[in-house]
Amino acid sequence: MGISKLAATPSLEHAFSVRLRFPEGPRTRFQPAFSQFTRGFVSVAGGDVYGPQLNGIVVPNSGGDWPMMWASGLIDFEAHYMLETDDGTPIYVHNRGIAYSSPETLRKIEAGEPVAPEDTYLRITPRFEVPAGKHAWLGRTIFVGTAERQGNETQFEYYAVR
Repeated sequence: MGISKLAATPSLEHAFSVRLRFPEGPRTRFQPAFSQFTRGFVSVAGGDVYGPQLNGIVVPNSGGDWPMMWASGLIDFEAHYMLETDDGTPIYVHNRGIAYSSPETLRKIEAGEPVAPEDTYLRITPRFEVPAGKHAWLGRTIFVGTAERQGNETQFEYYAVR
């Protein structure tokens, strides 16, 4: 007996974009005892939210990113920060993802040097917490996204899985 198809194949719909800004200067980096990775931290200085389904700001100093960086060029990152929509709604973001670049490309990124978008793989799986109301759809929708680091900024493109 064959397996029947129960649901439609998911599709992606561009929901909005986020541009995160980070402070100038060096990032926190250290190797935790008993580990094989480097832990990092960078705070979120602010940013913008814009697109067909959501507009607003990234709340300045509302969180940051805590990446685990491996010598192979793999980065496993986890970020927490707040958005505020144009109508004043607060939105908590928990953004997880992975990035991969060659060790040479990663060195350039860390030094703030430009790299070609195709030299880095960066995908994200955000989750949102939002009050009941107009933007509650964010809390009941799965999102995936792409990202590109551009100096002290990162550009995210968020897609709702339909």
